[in-house]
Amino acid sequence: MKILKSITITALLFLAIGLNAQNNKDQKIIRDANKAITKLMKLEVGLDQFFSNSAGYVVFPNVGKGGLIFGGASGNGVVYENGTMIGMANLKKFSVGLQAGGQAITEVIFFETEADLAEFKEGDFEFSAEASAVALKSGIAVNAKYRDGVVVFALPKAGLMADASVGGQKFEYKPIIN
Repeated sequence: MKILKSITITALLFLAIGLNAQNNKDQKIIRDANKAITKLMKLEVGLDQFFSNSAGYVVFPNVGKGGLIFGGASGNGVVYENGTMIGMANLKKFSVGLQAGGQAITEVIFFETEADLAEFKEGDFEFSAEASAVALKSGIAVNAKYRDGVVVFALPKAGLMADASVGGQKFEYKPIIN
C-alpha cells in the first residue's frame, strides 16, 4: 500500500511540474505576442485596421526558419478573437526548392470572418503553396487584402534567407481552459 501511495504522489508531482513548465512557456509566448503587437502597431500604418476589424488573429512572435534546399519553420503563438486571447497555437512548415539561410520572423495571420477563424480553431487549417506573407514595409498594410479569408504579415527580426521554394504551413490550436 505504501508503494502505491508513493507512486501516486510521485506521478502527481511530475504532472504538476510538467503543467507548471508548460504554463511558464505559454506565459512567455503571451508576453512576446503582446510585445510584438505593440511593436507592429507602432511600426506599420494601416495594420491597426486589421487588428480592429478582423474576426480574429494569431500572433507568432518568434518563428524560426531555415533551410538549404529542404527547409522548415516552427513557432508558437497566441490566438485572439475580437481582441481577446482565446488560445495558443503552433506552426510547422516544410518546404523544398531554392532556399538557403536562416531567419527569425514575427508572423501574424488575420481572419476576415468568424467562419475563417472557426476553420483555424478546428485544427485542419493549412496554407497551400500559393499562400504567401506580406513582408512589412512602411505603408504596405494599407493596400493588403484578404485572400480566401486570411491575410498574413511577416516582420523579419534577424538573419537572412533567400527563398524561392514551395511548401505548406500546418497549424494546431489549443483553447485556453479557464
